[in-house]
Amino acid sequence: MMLQYNDLAKLKTRKIVFEDVFSARDSATLEHLKDLSSKRRVIEDSINQTSFITEAIAREMSGGSTSRCEQERLRLEQYLPLLNNLISHVDLVGNKNQIMRWISNLRIQWSSVISLPSFFNLTGPKFFQIDSLWFEYGMALFLYGAILRDRALEFLPTDLKQSAFIFREAAGVFHYLSQEVLSAIELGGYAERPPEATSSVAATISLICLAEAQAVYITKAEEKGNTGFGVLAKLHYGVTELLSEATVALNLGIGEYRAISSRFLEFISTCRALHELRSKKYFAGNLKNDGQIGVAIGVLRDAIANAKGQMPGEDSWKPIFRKEVENTEDILKKLEYENEFVWHEKIASGDELPVLHGTKIVNIEPYLPRKWERELAFKL
Repeated sequence: MMLQYNDLAKLKTRKIVFEDVFSARDSATLEHLKDLSSKRRVIEDSINQTSFITEAIAREMSGGSTSRCEQERLRLEQYLPLLNNLISHVDLVGNKNQIMRWISNLRIQWSSVISLPSFFNLTGPKFFQIDSLWFEYGMALFLYGAILRDRALEFLPTDLKQSAFIFREAAGVFHYLSQEVLSAIELGGYAERPPEATSSVAATISLICLAEAQAVYITKAEEKGNTGFGVLAKLHYGVTELLSEATVALNLGIGEYRAISSRFLEFISTCRALHELRSKKYFAGNLKNDGQIGVAIGVLRDAIANAKGQMPGEDSWKPIFRKEVENTEDILKKLEYENEFVWHEKIASGDELPVLHGTKIVNIEPYLPRKWERELAFKL
């Protein structure tokens, strides 16, 4: 079983009306701006939980899907190309001062889901305002990636192949966000921004999604029951390595944003510890099959000691983690009993323990942004 972290899509935003701010020169431009506002309003109402649309209407608007994640995904896929088109035309306007005034009047504001709660905002989320359409595009893309990740979790119990693919899609969105979008915000030198608007956080979550995709593939392999202990050990340790890379990516951005949610940090460290424990459990099984009972016992003792020092505080994660520790302890007891009465091998410890190596079998599914190609003209 995988640990789950479902907070990434719980962003909030405040209302934007594009046609009230941008001065359209023709009816086609005005229509585009109104369409943009309309598409965003549906997203606003949904994530802010202020929508009056019934479930039946929402299902009809999304082609019959009853999944909230799928409905949200389709809404964002309608909004993002329109926004992309607006940005491309705004970037071509010569009068930058006028454009900056318009964007400032939009008052683009988003909350954060992975920053520490502020003492001064106990009654609701803190909203960050950055006067840049790239900020709006970046936060909408972050939400899109988070919704895809939640959709992958929805498929987890019933369709492992589809779940893993959507995790890889989400990884591609966050990778694109990190490499192609957020640099435009960071170069602007904004002093205060949510961690979601930094490339290091997007890169971190991209790696987390890849790790989750690999964990799903491992689950599929475990269910089939025809994959050897050595291969499973390397695959689980590959997840551990991906999460270690995620930690490194996040630490690179600590200078940009220090106040990261402790729950988010614990999720990464707990997942890493869980898959390291599973890797060592399978590795010990492979050693036993090779007749190295003393080394296998040493690996399991080391694994259990390390895992007990990393027991999570999150109530929903404790049973999964504790069950894995107990399962590994049962295996260790059987091996110790067998060694005591049959093999009498010396127990390996410290530098005598072998080093684990991981195998990574997942790659991102590249995100290819779409743009609604429509000419826009503004009164300057």
